Amino acid sequence: MESHRRTANDVSATNRNLAGFTDPVSRLNGHRPNAMDSTSFHAASQRILDTINTVIDGKSDAAKLALTVLLAQGHLLLEDVPGVGKTLLAKTLARTIDCTVNRIQFTPDLLPSDVTGVSIYNQSSRLFEFRPGAVFANIVIGDEINRASAKTQSALLECMEEHQVTVDGKSYRLDEPFMVVATQNPIEMEGTYPLPEAQRDRFMARISMGYPDKDSEIEMLETHQATSPLAKVSAVVSTADVAAMIAMVQQVYVSQAVKEYTVSVGRATRESPLLRLGASPRSMLQLLRAAKATAALDGRDFVLPDDVVDVAEAVLAHRIILDRKAAGAGETPHSVLRGILSRLPVTHRPADAGNKASAGTGRNTRVAGLSRNH
Repeated sequence: MESHRRTANDVSATNRNLAGFTDPVSRLNGHRPNAMDSTSFHAASQRILDTINTVIDGKSDAAKLALTVLLAQGHLLLEDVPGVGKTLLAKTLARTIDCTVNRIQFTPDLLPSDVTGVSIYNQSSRLFEFRPGAVFANIVIGDEINRASAKTQSALLECMEEHQVTVDGKSYRLDEPFMVVATQNPIEMEGTYPLPEAQRDRFMARISMGYPDKDSEIEMLETHQATSPLAKVSAVVSTADVAAMIAMVQQVYVSQAVKEYTVSVGRATRESPLLRLGASPRSMLQLLRAAKATAALDGRDFVLPDDVVDVAEAVLAHRIILDRKAAGAGETPHSVLRGILSRLPVTHRPADAGNKASAGTGRNTRVAGLSRNH
C-alpha cells in the first residue's frame, strides 16, 4: 500500500469526517461548492488533460474518459494486458489534483480491514479507536484488483456506492470527491478472482488502453528512458476546483427526449436475444451522468444523444453478458452495443428540449433532442 503527497491515513486530516455525517465537500466553500463558470471549467479540464497527455502517449481518448468519470462522480476500471499504462494513467490522473491519494496493491492475502480500516483497543483510554484504512482518500488506486479474494473485493461495495465505511456498527464518511480507479489484467487468470457482476456494476466505465501506435511508441522510447514523466507531474487543480467542476456538471441540462433515449438504450439491451444479462437501472443513471460530463467537457450546458452514444460502450460493455450462442458466433459486448445504437431511433422533442435549455441557460442552444446525425 503506497500513498502520494498529502496522505489520508491520519484521522485528523483536514478532509476527514469520522465522527459525523456532514458532507466533507461542504467544508470546501463553507456550505456547498459553487458551480464553476464555463471558462474556468474549460481551462481547468484542459490543464488536466494536457498534463495526462504529457505522460501517456497517444491515449488522449482514455485520458478524457478518465476525467469524464471523475467529473461524473463515478469509478473507473482499467482492464488490459500488462505494460500498456493502466497504473500509469491512474497515477497521473491522481497527481494532477491536489488531493489525498492512496494506492493499494491487491494480493491474495490482503484483508478487508486493510482496505476499510479496523477498530483497535487502546489500553490507556480503555476504548476502541478506529484506524482508517487505505480507502480513506479522495482517489484510491486499486492495482490488480482481481488478485484479491472475493471477501476483500466486497469490502469496496459500500465504499463505492454509498461513500462510507461501516465498521463495528459505526459508519464513517469518506472524503469527497471520492473515486476508485482499479486495474486488472484479463489475460493472466491464474491465482485471480474475477470480479462478480455486482462488483463490476459499481464501476461507471471500463477502459481498455490498447497498444500505442508506432509514432507514440517511438515518442515513449525517447522520453521515458532516463526518468518517468510522472516524476515531473504536479497538481494543476485543487480539490475545491474539482468539487466546483462536479457541481457544474450536475447543472448540465437533460431534456425529456434524451432521458427517454437513454432508457431505451438500457431496455434494448435487456430485450436483445444476443444478451443473457442486460444493463441495470444503476447503469442508466451512470450513463446519463457520464453523458452530462461529456457535454460539459465539449463546452455545452445541455446533453445531446451523441453524448450518450459516445460513452455508451465504456459504461455498458462490462455490465452486460453475452448469450452463449452469440459468444460462439463471434459477437462481443461492444459489437452488440454498436448494433443496438445503430438501430435505435432517437425521439424528437425540439420544443421541449430547446425551450427548457434556452430558459435554463439564456443561450441559443441547438435542440438536445436532435438525431445523432444532426
